[in-house]
Amino acid sequence: MQHTDFRLEKVNCSACPIRHRAVCARADDNELEKLNAIKFYRSFKAGETIVWAGEEVDFVASVVGGVATLSQTMEDGRRQMVGLLLGSDFIGRPNRETVAYDVTAISDVTLCCFRRKPFQELLSDTPHISQRLLEMTLDELDAAREWMLILGRKTAREKIASFLSIIARRETGSDTVDTGSNVAFDLPLTREAMADYLGLTLETVSRQMSSLKRDDVIVLEGKRRVVIPDFNALLEETGDDADGGVLV
Repeated sequence: MQHTDFRLEKVNCSACPIRHRAVCARADDNELEKLNAIKFYRSFKAGETIVWAGEEVDFVASVVGGVATLSQTMEDGRRQMVGLLLGSDFIGRPNRETVAYDVTAISDVTLCCFRRKPFQELLSDTPHISQRLLEMTLDELDAAREWMLILGRKTAREKIASFLSIIARRETGSDTVDTGSNVAFDLPLTREAMADYLGLTLETVSRQMSSLKRDDVIVLEGKRRVVIPDFNALLEETGDDADGGVLV
C-alpha cells in the first residue's frame, strides 16, 4: 500500500475544515486532547489504493480533503463502485481488523487517522465521540437504503438529479440547501465513474446531463463545475416526495 505519512505541527482542531461534521464534531477539549495523542495524517495521490478489501489495517480515519471510492471485486473480476467517501466520512471500524471494500483515492486525499486499538479503547471513555460515531453509522445505513431506491426505482434523469442534489448538500456541508441561493460545486466523479456508480451507460449520463442543462436546471462550466440556479427545480427532478437523502 503506497502512501505518504506527514505530520502537521500544532494542529488546531477548531480550524479543521471537517471539525463540525466528523467523528470529533461533539468532542470537548478533554476528548480532543485524547484524540490528538493517537492521531496522525496520511496523504494519497489520485489513483492510489488506500486500503484493499480484506487487508488488515491498524487505523481508522476521517477524510479531511479529497474524494475516495468504495468498490468491490466480484468473482469474475468485475468491479462495482458501491459508495463515495467525501470530507468528514469515516473509514474503518474500531472493532474490526479488516475492511470489506477496496478504498481508492480518485483525487488527492488527506486522512486524519487514529490508531485503531487505542481509538477502540478510547470510545468507552469519550461519550461524545462514541455517540457521534453511532449517529454517523446510522446515517450511513439510511444512505444505503436511499441509494437502493435511487438505483432500483428511479429513471435515468431522476438518478442524475438525485446524485447532483446529494453532492450539493455534501459540498455545502448541510443537509438543507437554501433554495434561493446559487449552489456551485465540482463533480467528484468523471462521467464514466458516474455511470458506474449509478448503473447507467456513459452515453445515458452525458445525455441526461445535457438535458438538465438544456432545461436550465443546471449550468455546466467546464468538465466538472456544476451550478444550480434554483435548487427547488433540481429537487423536482429527483422524483422524491421529500427533499431528504444523504450520500452513501
